[in-house]
Amino acid sequence: MSTDSFYAALPTLEHFLDITNSQSFVSVPDDWYILISDIAGSTQAIAQGQYKVVNLLGASSIIAVLNAIDRQEVPFIFGGDGASILVPPSVLEPARQALLATRQCARDSFGMELRVGVVPVATIRAAGYALQVAKSRVTLHYSQASFAGGGLTYATHLVKAGTDPNPYRLDVNRSTSAADFSGLECRWQDIPSRQGSILSLIVSTRGSRSKSSDVIYAEVIKKIQEVCGGENGCHPVQNAPLNLSFNPKKLWAETNLRSSSPALGHRLIYLAKIFLENCLGYSLMWLKVRLGGVDWGNYKQEVAAATDYQKFDDLLRMVISSSSAQIVCLTDYLEKRFKESDLVYGMHISDRALMTCMVFSRDGHHTHFVDGADGGYALAAEAFKQRMRHKAVNWRTYINLAKLKKASS
Repeated sequence: MSTDSFYAALPTLEHFLDITNSQSFVSVPDDWYILISDIAGSTQAIAQGQYKVVNLLGASSIIAVLNAIDRQEVPFIFGGDGASILVPPSVLEPARQALLATRQCARDSFGMELRVGVVPVATIRAAGYALQVAKSRVTLHYSQASFAGGGLTYATHLVKAGTDPNPYRLDVNRSTSAADFSGLECRWQDIPSRQGSILSLIVSTRGSRSKSSDVIYAEVIKKIQEVCGGENGCHPVQNAPLNLSFNPKKLWAETNLRSSSPALGHRLIYLAKIFLENCLGYSLMWLKVRLGGVDWGNYKQEVAAATDYQKFDDLLRMVISSSSAQIVCLTDYLEKRFKESDLVYGMHISDRALMTCMVFSRDGHHTHFVDGADGGYALAAEAFKQRMRHKAVNWRTYINLAKLKKASS
């Protein structure tokens, strides 16, 4: 019996908090495959101011694979500087070619090394790891995957491993096909926090004698909502100023990736196309008209609703709008739980968020990948690793740097 429709047939959870119930997750079939993409040297690229490119490439592998498999419903998750996608065996080869083509584009267009790899789910199970997935509703047209069991993390380690040769890494000199990035957009300005700060947060439970991981994750999510004023209070895009960009430098990354040719003339034509589309979009949203099946007066609200600002892939990941006082409160709480050996966490603080968008149609079939500016999840992951190594992290320095940066901008 084919397992191709396994994920599409899963029941949909109605609330994100439902992912803290381990009974919500179902085992992924053994004959499926895990596709991993990850930018090598992402921290250095971010330090050089290329955080938008890092995010764009992280999302590009998802979109290239979905286009290659005719947009079949499969689980995926965006991690800031990379992504994870699960596919059935029937579409493994086109998905593999899409990863290789994306890797080639990263090299040719941006001079970046995108590690890509494929790990069979059966390999994960044989190593003693579980791989479970759940599906939770975000909007009418977008349901978000969550992963548990440790298998996705183990697969990522296998692809990143420095062994030579690495049997799970796709390492060929050139791709045999072109990547299709249709739907990939990076056209919104950075989104300033309405409360002053954007917190990119990663949390992993350690479990304890008295409480399960499910209980600890539920407590953390509820605490975040309590401190920040509920889900709407946490949301980095909801009710925030959302404006299209007309800055050629900001639009060049998408142009670089999606232009039909690397020739300058073709790229300028694509850039002009973005300008015209942004002018049209701005006008339609300002006039609040209904056109092409889209309620343009409500489009920004639909964009905000279809964001992945909270998600779970063996770790809790959140991008949160917050004040400095709220960050201090949350960090005191997380640090206390860390010292009690309940959890490990990492954070990065900026004054704005950014979005990379997957727009297959504007009448609802769009998803928006959110990260904190200036490094977001990638730098939160670095702080997380430091805590895993039991090194002291001066979180108050992060807060002070964010304040200084905001004051000087």
